[in-house]
Amino acid sequence: MTLLATLLLLTISEVAILATICLIAGMVRGFSGFALSAMVMASGALIIPPVQLIAICWWLEMTASLFMLRSGWQEANRKVAIGLAIGSTLGVPFGLALTTAIAPEQSKLVALGVIIVLAALQLMRVRMPFLVSNWGLYGSGWLAGVATGLASVGGMVVALYVLAQQARPRQMRASLVLFLFLGSVTTMISLLSFGIMDQTAVKRGLVMALPAGLGVVLGKLLFVPKWEHLYKPFCLTLLIVLASTGIIRLILGA
Repeated sequence: MTLLATLLLLTISEVAILATICLIAGMVRGFSGFALSAMVMASGALIIPPVQLIAICWWLEMTASLFMLRSGWQEANRKVAIGLAIGSTLGVPFGLALTTAIAPEQSKLVALGVIIVLAALQLMRVRMPFLVSNWGLYGSGWLAGVATGLASVGGMVVALYVLAQQARPRQMRASLVLFLFLGSVTTMISLLSFGIMDQTAVKRGLVMALPAGLGVVLGKLLFVPKWEHLYKPFCLTLLIVLASTGIIRLILGA
């Protein structure tokens, strides 16, 4: 464990806490179809700066997407998922530029604030009819890319777009899975360009992908269709609580 901590440039307790966070976040992704990165960011931003977590989350999202891609491809609205991924590709560099330009403490506040706002909008089921257009499709993708660069929560922006379409829950879940996979492929280019995906990030990502992948498998096994309507409100409420707690701790200097 000490050797692993040294390899990841973290303390033993930080490795244990982060692995636990990734396991739980993977379970949430497994039965809800989203919120893996948001959960990791909301809980882990107090341990690792968001700009470093974004690189780790890339590996987690790719791992989860590979586990869930088959059903996502079959049931998703592919045209929408591809359009969103194109917009996201253009938006990620803007988010990363902002994240890397501000101090770590400020980036933590920004990341947690973005999570709270997006989770609250989804929890209140805010629909934005203007999104039901081609401009809305690519614009939502661009905003998702910016959110990915800020806090690795592009999937939550896309969830708002899908909500505006009034799509079936199963199709919404599948479209999110497909978008997150396609978006992960293009996001890697931006992460490499900004120097964020370095050797340490790769090591951390590969190690943390193991508990996250295990969590996804457990989450899929725990998925019960009759409770599907309860998963999303629960996850969103949990995200708001975690992110709010993180902001309070940052403000109080705890």
